[in-house]
Parts: sequence; structure tokens; C-alpha cells
Amino acid sequence: MITAKTRLTGLIGYPVGHSLSPAMHNAGFKHLGLDCRYMAFPVAPDMLGEAIRGIRALEFAGVNVTIPHKEKAREFLDDIQEEAGFIGAVNTIVNEGGRLIGHNTDGRGFMKSLEEAGVPLKGKRVFMAGAGGAARAVTYYIAKEAAVLRIFDIDTAKLNALVNDLQKVNPEVHAETSAHAITGSDILINATPLGLHQNDPFPIDKALLRGDLIVYDVIYKDTPLLLEAKKLGCQTVNGLGMLFWQGVFAFELWTKATAPVDVMRNALMDVYNRL
Repeated sequence: MITAKTRLTGLIGYPVGHSLSPAMHNAGFKHLGLDCRYMAFPVAPDMLGEAIRGIRALEFAGVNVTIPHKEKAREFLDDIQEEAGFIGAVNTIVNEGGRLIGHNTDGRGFMKSLEEAGVPLKGKRVFMAGAGGAARAVTYYIAKEAAVLRIFDIDTAKLNALVNDLQKVNPEVHAETSAHAITGSDILINATPLGLHQNDPFPIDKALLRGDLIVYDVIYKDTPLLLEAKKLGCQTVNGLGMLFWQGVFAFELWTKATAPVDVMRNALMDVYNRL
């Protein structure tokens, strides 16, 4: 039950009504006997600063941050962890005695989901559609493992900025002006929001898909891209595993406890299967 000592955590974004995160976090708190609760808070863009200052004022343990606040949130924090600083986006805020510290657990969540799916990155040729916040989080790790990483985005300024940063890690990171550069790649990753809504266009031309591709979509459902790839016999992975593991890592940052992984996964899958 909620007590006078209950500490809040949660999610800030706009919108957040679709979030699956409360189920898994609250299941984790309950299992460990922690007097904490996780809620979803819709925060309009012009209220972001007030919301983050409220984390300190109301003594929240911390929050997750989602679209469209991941990049802007940095401006209101006391410090940024190194990984989040490189990525340029925050998905987790931890309240450490009144100091708000920004972290990014998306990339680690992505890597853990690949590991579970049996998809190695070492020495692979990777093509990514998208150069936004999600792409920044995952390419921080991909660039360290892949032999070649090609990134395509219609926003050339954002694309070039990301590629310039990643080339410090791996010189074989390239900006692409056409999705046709997917030819010769082993892994295709969609890091755009295209596919989240029913009538979204494909992030790349369907004709570029091949049956020997591994196709990963950071969206946590089987998008039209993944469904089309499955028809061709591709191995496909959606973003549900990434969502789960980034949440596990955030849970551990807030609680300093080992997350009950199986309990949290079962709670997430229960709500996911009812969508």
C-alpha cells in the first residue's frame, strides 16, 4: 500500500498513456518489498523544466524520460553521466540527495536485447535508418563492435553531427544520403519512429530487404517493416527487449538493488500481451 514514506518514480514524456513501464517497475518494487511506486506523467514540452525541478522538490527517487524530452532534459540537470553526455540524450534521471543526475540506459538495453536474441555485432556490417535520440543511444555501442556502420537520415545536419561523433570511436562510420547503401549489410536497424502508427510510411524501400538480413526495430511491437521482413525469412527483433532492459538498468540506479528480472519481465509481458 501507499504510505507517507512512499517514494515515487515514474515516466515523463508527451504522450505517455501507452507506456508499459509502470507494470514492470511496480511488480519489481512489490517483489522486493520496496516502498516505491512508478507512475506515468504527461509533461507538455513547455512544462519540462518545471517537471524536472519537481523531482527534486518532491523527493522523487528518479524518473525515466521519453519522447520528446530526452535531449532537452539535460538542460535542467545538475550533472550528466559520461555515456549520456556522449549520446546527447537522457532517458533516466536519478535523484542523489537532491542532485539530479542524467543517465542513458537505452544503449545497454539494446545490447542486452541483442544478446538475448543471439545477434552478434562483432565484425558485422550494420545499416541504421535514423539519427535521432534512439540512434545516438544504440550507435554509441554499435560503433565499438561493428566492422562498418552506415547511417541514413533525411535530416543531414543531425546525421552529420552523429557520424562526426561516432568516427572518434570507429572511423568506419559513414553518413549515407540513400537507403540503397543497405546493400552488403548484415544487419538493418530502424531507429526512426516510423512504424509506430498504422499509416506510417516504411523507413526504407521494401525492395531493399533481403532474406539474409537481420532486421531490428527499436519500436516495441511487430511493425510493418518487421512483418515484411518475416515474410522474406529474415531474423527479426523488435524493441520490447530494449524497453525491458533499459527499465531494469534504471530500476537498479534508483533502488541500488538487484532487479528481480523474471518478475519484471512477466509483468511486462502480461500487459504487452493484452495490447
